[in-house]
Amino acid sequence: PATETPAPAPARKRTRTDATPAATARDAYLAAMSAQDLPSLRNAIEAFEGCPLKRRARHTVIADGHPAARVMIVGEAPGAEEDRQGLPFVGQSGRLLDKALAAIGLHRGAEDPAKAVYITNIVFWRPPNNRTPTSEEMALLLPFTERHIALARPEVLFPLGNVACKSLLRTDTGIMKLRGRWANWRTSDGSFSVAALPSFHPSFLLRTPSAKRLFWEDLQSLRDRLREGSAGNG
Repeated sequence: PATETPAPAPARKRTRTDATPAATARDAYLAAMSAQDLPSLRNAIEAFEGCPLKRRARHTVIADGHPAARVMIVGEAPGAEEDRQGLPFVGQSGRLLDKALAAIGLHRGAEDPAKAVYITNIVFWRPPNNRTPTSEEMALLLPFTERHIALARPEVLFPLGNVACKSLLRTDTGIMKLRGRWANWRTSDGSFSVAALPSFHPSFLLRTPSAKRLFWEDLQSLRDRLREGSAGNG
């Protein structure tokens, strides 16, 4: 008897994860730019499905502190404790950061914007095993961070760590050369600029206590800049 010809296999349906990086980055840019205030930006980030890190994360970790603070701190990515609580810098590194900021009169819980800080990360979902975010992940989410800074309009930007500093400042220069040197950061479209002071990530200080002296120098520079700004506004 004649054999039946097997039916052709159905074509594999193209899923969202098959999208090219350029298309997904465009989605991120459009979603970020559509936000006209911080609450709508938060909604846009929470609704964004283009980053695979989101699938394994417990929480989307966006920000903490006072949105109108003079100082905006940008770190790398959530760790285990940040993923559990849904807030940035709440683990051991966060406690060290809080202690350091308190030494120059700044507190994330302060009601006065002049004494407060506003804290976020480049990446909003915890990478597996706390690995460093990839360049693709950072590039994908950078439009959200740029929009975040532009909407918050801080007086001073304080990026912490190699990942955040290199990503924000668009440079390959390492943190050892970047730290302590004031730079002018601006959005890609040039709509907003702010003074930025790169420095070490607190997790690096925990591993390398000898670097705390340099971090303290950076904190003093930050404090002096804020004092100059206050005098200029007085």
